[in-house]
Amino acid sequence: MRNLLNRLTGLGAGSGAETREEPTVTPDPSISNETVSSGDVDGMMELFQTAPSYAGPPVTAETAMRVTAVYACVRMLCGAVATMPVHIYRRTETGRERVDHRLWWVLNQEASSMFTAAALWEYLLASMMLRGDGLARIRRNRAGQVTALEPLPRQKTIIEKVDGRLRYYAYLDEEGYVGLDQDDVLHLPNVGFDGVSSPSVIGQAAKQGIGLAMAAEEYSARFFSNGARPDHVITMDGTPTQEQLDRIRNSWLKRHSGAANAHLPGMLVGGAKVHQITMNAEDAQLMEARQFQVTDIARAFGLPGWMINANEKSTSWGSGLEQMGLGFIIYTLQPHLTRCAQEINRKLLRNRQLFAEFNVNALLRGDAKTRAEYYKSALGGTQAPGYMTPNEVRAKENLPPVKGGDQLYSPEVTSNADA
Repeated sequence: MRNLLNRLTGLGAGSGAETREEPTVTPDPSISNETVSSGDVDGMMELFQTAPSYAGPPVTAETAMRVTAVYACVRMLCGAVATMPVHIYRRTETGRERVDHRLWWVLNQEASSMFTAAALWEYLLASMMLRGDGLARIRRNRAGQVTALEPLPRQKTIIEKVDGRLRYYAYLDEEGYVGLDQDDVLHLPNVGFDGVSSPSVIGQAAKQGIGLAMAAEEYSARFFSNGARPDHVITMDGTPTQEQLDRIRNSWLKRHSGAANAHLPGMLVGGAKVHQITMNAEDAQLMEARQFQVTDIARAFGLPGWMINANEKSTSWGSGLEQMGLGFIIYTLQPHLTRCAQEINRKLLRNRQLFAEFNVNALLRGDAKTRAEYYKSALGGTQAPGYMTPNEVRAKENLPPVKGGDQLYSPEVTSNADA
């Protein structure tokens, strides 16, 4: 820890002012893994994610969430994962069986005394997308059993590799700096994990798109705050004095600025004339540009535009809510769910006979007619061997089991019994 703090401040033991070197810091992993000198202004701006985008506005995790498309993408992904139950299974000779594990309560109901399980999953997924990594502290009792999961702020956590293991140095308001071993941190990485940290969606792919969306939104707001009136130039005959120019300009701005004054008639004297010098919003295709940025941001987060109300005319993920939901699970959610489940297995369960799995069926229920046709086939209603029992079907519909409902239907067995 001392070496870490020395590296952050640039001050080692016995270093004097005459030999002091320019301090260096390790930048946010979503930007780079190289060191940046404090004299490098551009590098330091990238380090703290305050460097402006090419469009102008700086794009950070906080400012990006003010863009409705980013907020909708993060909300959709976080909400989908948070609403899926996490089941724990045991491997058996014939397949698997669901077990009632004490960890179920932490993963599905109460992650800690201050966080519900749903709130924790939302926090971890949002941190993973906006900052690159979702981190949670694993609390254990003296027997080594997991008792709670507490979120760690990624922006206040430094990750280092020491002797082949990861070390996490997190600054917590109530405890100060805390050093944690990799076995005590649930680490959900994003795409591009290098063994230490991951790039965020913003830093990796969406920074310029989000910056352009922010600039377009600001331009639109200012355009309409000016009464949706384009810029003008006022020309006058002769050579007026600077005082006359300032008086005419200020009078025009006072009378015509703002939406309430947008349609007031202009009053000019002395041969002054007004000329439009800029394109209006329709000519500049501002609305089309803003619509494209919504689709572009959704693409970076792996979501189809229709899921964030981008009003796309069609989708290539099939027709019908069930087919589109299946595409969302396969192509967008499944990679995140796999990384989450594997981290749970190796950090929390630590038993090769046990494994966790997110139940995606909650998102694939479909309508009543579709479910009825599916259950009919599963029970063997087409004279084919059934692969679900009546009680298994009833469990999916949150109904209690019935007597004799654990027998699979088989046409051969039924025929022999009738004979």
